[in-house]
Amino acid sequence: NIGNFVNRVFVLTHKYFEGTLQSPATENTVDRALIEEIIQTYKSVSKKLEQYDFKQALQDVFALSSAGNKYLADLAPWKLVKEDKERTGEILNNALQVVFHLGILLQPFLPFTSQKIADLLGVPIDEFTWKISQNLKLLPAGHKINKASLLFEKIEDSVIQQQLDKLAATKAANEAQKAVELPPLKETIQYDDFIKLDIRTGTILEAFKVPKSSKLLQLKIDLGMEQRTILSGIAKHFKAEEIIGKQVCVLANLAPRKMMGVESNGMVLMAEDADGALKFITPEEAIHNGMGIS
Repeated sequence: NIGNFVNRVFVLTHKYFEGTLQSPATENTVDRALIEEIIQTYKSVSKKLEQYDFKQALQDVFALSSAGNKYLADLAPWKLVKEDKERTGEILNNALQVVFHLGILLQPFLPFTSQKIADLLGVPIDEFTWKISQNLKLLPAGHKINKASLLFEKIEDSVIQQQLDKLAATKAANEAQKAVELPPLKETIQYDDFIKLDIRTGTILEAFKVPKSSKLLQLKIDLGMEQRTILSGIAKHFKAEEIIGKQVCVLANLAPRKMMGVESNGMVLMAEDADGALKFITPEEAIHNGMGIS
């Protein structure tokens, strides 16, 4: 686990050396083997990226983290520090070199995690470059690192369940959409036909049922430049008192039409869902009445 490995190295370095890298080992075989592991990881990951084998390339990066974890577990610096603090410093130096190169190797896969590692190490992100692999750069002795913080936040089961529920709802909505029998498209029109439509935003000021009609509501709508009376066949879908104050879209240049003895001057635009329920076409956010829609 990369997160656990990085956290452990940072905690131990701050505990024993106040966050300062000590001198590296020069002759120890196990230390040289760990550095060689870094070099080989660059080679293997580079090759697999060129072959578009991203999954295995990332597995190789994880393998380097595992090698670093094993190195710490085998040498147990938390025990050794009581007997040999200098050697403990060498071990943690090597472990931090692994962290440094893990940060670089993770850039193609987890750029935000790579940035976090750079910040923890106190290294500018522009130094996190693959060119380092050509001339293996190591963090120098005396370099100061920042205090440990979690690379990855734990996601609670409740958060995961919320996302699963959202996915399930989206899937259900998509399946429902596929099952809907949509009306066929009308005949093709030209752009000049479309721009003849003058669609404006407006706000419903008054609404009441038209006497002797079960379908019509009589609306007074503020179109900014004037107020209009418009009859709309939505009485079975909405209560008059519930829609007062609602902003809607109105086809404002529709020829007047007399219905039930009342002249209607325009049309409120609606959409019909799969169950036949009407929905207002309305701006996402409230805007000035009378603004054109195109």
